[in-house]
Amino acid sequence: LATDVQRWALAQGVAYLNDIQGFADAAFYPELAKASAKLIVMHSVQARGKATRVDVPPSQVMDRIRRFFESRIAGLTKAGVDRTRLILDPGMGFFLGSDPQTSLTVLRALPALKAEFALPLLVSVSRKSFLRAIVGRKAGEAGAASLTAELYAVLQGADFVRPHDPAALKDAVAVWREISGRKA
Repeated sequence: LATDVQRWALAQGVAYLNDIQGFADAAFYPELAKASAKLIVMHSVQARGKATRVDVPPSQVMDRIRRFFESRIAGLTKAGVDRTRLILDPGMGFFLGSDPQTSLTVLRALPALKAEFALPLLVSVSRKSFLRAIVGRKAGEAGAASLTAELYAVLQGADFVRPHDPAALKDAVAVWREISGRKA
């Protein structure tokens, strides 16, 4: 069970705990409240249970994500989890559906999510199926598409990005900062 692994990880003193279903088990919230780890609350259209493909039209995805985060944040904070420990991940690729436009809609809306919830955002787009569908490449050949989407996420306010090639992203951000004159 996911909570058994999470419980073990917390006992090891992990700094971050990521749940791809956004901590769906409310019975586990009191234990999360006692811990100190940052909690990455990831949205997925399945919300709970075995991952299945659920197609959400691009026009509906942001409302679903907002409702998901409102519910999870309320439940976690009510159980005593300090809001400052939360990091939001809107999910990407098949966590949103098979239509590439759904993930692109979410990437474009990152500034609105950040403004609405006033919490750090984590984005993971590296090698995702929606990017591969756009460029017609296999996962191992999607480096340029991944880097482009990762840099875009950073420019849209993502606080954390989970890449397959961290050095490339670090270099891209460094060059962008020099070109733009921005240091932060």
